Amino acid sequence: MSFPLVARTSLTALLLMFALQGCAVDTFTKGVRDPQRTQGLKAPAPQGEYELIALKGPGTFLSASVTKQGGASDLTFVILDIDGRNVVNSSIAAARNAGLTESNPYILNLVKSTEDIKTLTIGQPSPLYFEKDLKLRVKVNENGVVQVLANLIHGK
Repeated sequence: MSFPLVARTSLTALLLMFALQGCAVDTFTKGVRDPQRTQGLKAPAPQGEYELIALKGPGTFLSASVTKQGGASDLTFVILDIDGRNVVNSSIAAARNAGLTESNPYILNLVKSTEDIKTLTIGQPSPLYFEKDLKLRVKVNENGVVQVLANLIHGK
């Protein structure tokens, strides 16, 4: 079976894009091995910094959600570090002010279910690999946060 030149070129470009991003073609064709969810909770969550999830590598990050209940100013920061490098550091307020409330190609999306409950989602089309560690933290800079709940999907 022969593919048209356009299809072959598109497939070649797609595979090259994944290779350049450090994404193994094996992951693209077979998916992530051993997928699982890890959860972290801080309740109540007075002002301070909390490590909700810490994973040891090697592994693959797929997506995460951090839900904040309570607090009036939305100055709670969500921080994701992979292998000692910062990937996400944004407050709920900053995500709202930047217009990250609709589906977008960037890694963040803010979902507001009620005035009191807001969820910041983290994810992108290709997985992010970590060799040493992955840490998902929050820094609460507001009063009245009842709880912060994180769910992170990862694999090998």
